[in-house]
Amino acid sequence: MGMNEAGLSVLTGSARSDWIRLRTLILLRWLAVLGQTGAVAVAELALGIELPLGACAAVIAASAAFNIVAAFIHPENKRLSERASALTLLFDLIQLGLLLALTGGLANPFAVLVLAPVTISATVLTLRATVLLAAAALALISLIAWVHVPLRFLDGSQLVLPPVYLAGKWAALAIGIVFLALYARRVADETFSMSQALVATQLALAREQRLTALGGLVAATAHELGTPLATIKLAATELARELEGRADLRAELREDVELIRTQADRCRDILRSLGRAGRDDRQIRAAPVSAVVAEAAEPHAERGRALILRIGGQPVAAGEVPPGQPLMLRSPEIIHGLRNLIQNAVDFATARVWIDIGWDARSLRVAVGDDGPGYPPDMLGRLGDPFLRRRGEAMRARGERPGYEGMGLGLFIAKTLLERSGARVTFTNGSEPGRQARRAESGDPARARPPGAIAEVVWKRGDIEAPPDMLRGPLGENPRF
Repeated sequence: MGMNEAGLSVLTGSARSDWIRLRTLILLRWLAVLGQTGAVAVAELALGIELPLGACAAVIAASAAFNIVAAFIHPENKRLSERASALTLLFDLIQLGLLLALTGGLANPFAVLVLAPVTISATVLTLRATVLLAAAALALISLIAWVHVPLRFLDGSQLVLPPVYLAGKWAALAIGIVFLALYARRVADETFSMSQALVATQLALAREQRLTALGGLVAATAHELGTPLATIKLAATELARELEGRADLRAELREDVELIRTQADRCRDILRSLGRAGRDDRQIRAAPVSAVVAEAAEPHAERGRALILRIGGQPVAAGEVPPGQPLMLRSPEIIHGLRNLIQNAVDFATARVWIDIGWDARSLRVAVGDDGPGYPPDMLGRLGDPFLRRRGEAMRARGERPGYEGMGLGLFIAKTLLERSGARVTFTNGSEPGRQARRAESGDPARARPPGAIAEVVWKRGDIEAPPDMLRGPLGENPRF
């Protein structure tokens, strides 16, 4: 799949490192300042717990000062780099640790808040930053478990929790830090990969739509200009014939000259309207199934692999469109999706790629198979996921495809686009039993069953088939896009 550099730039892993706005962290920190102030005030005034108010106020004031300085130096819409985000979250973690150390250590029920900076890092920052913050959080809870100001009531009694409880709370926090970091990281990675893959899909679809629109523009130009140009040619031919050997026909030729001018103006107007907005030629909205498949396969016809198109198991010659086929909607999603499946088959085929077309009263089926090594059996359940490159990497490791450098998006884009058209896409290997009845082995490869990978696309005919009267009757004026 070709893609320009601008499209590729969105697929870099570093794109996540500048997701956080400074204003977002400032607002969250102000909430933390208000919450910490309120908690200290409630503990001192309502619960009768004696706290080092001066030290607590200084730690809370440091967080507020950080906010004020950051808001004064940087604009509100500034997005932090990975380094700046990690250091900011590390500051919040240390500030929270100091406040917990002044207010009972792990005996403070708010100690669970140490999970927040690590979870944020796992969601939006890189693995390196997440590991750094997780290690800092583990070190912090271990330190305040031993070094902290115990909670004392106003009567001098001290809140003492059983050592087993404190040990359990430390273990719970440590496990929570690791688990939430891994969990958030995994979910964020999958979400990021999916969003980036969908961006690539939209870029591919937009490119296919531009190509389809260009093809429609060419067809519409030929359709619109055919009649006026034929009239011009006829009038010019008659004029030339009348002029042969005669010089006294100027008045008689005025009508033909006016007709030529009228038709030339019409050609100009048509070209001007096509150049402004383009038109949709109704003749290319639908086509027989084999014609749509042949269009999808055309870019890969000269890549050194034999493409064998079959209908009901019978080979179809190049350029041949057998009668009696369903009329299929010709949409960019379908063409590009099938093209990616065929490209994948050609990439991994040894010598041949088979494209089988079949239909019954309810469904329409297109299967693309090759004679390559097939899909890795342990990856069959994951085929269609974005950035899955196991098959190409395995072949490169064996030296079979040393020049192959795929992004792992071809099958994902094909599956996404085809499912948007209502199709069900499945991936299997030709050697898998029960896939379909084996054809009798013969010396004719055009009738053989694909021994390698097979990608099957099945539509309900009601979802994909064009109305039978779409191309019947007068087409009328081609509408604008």
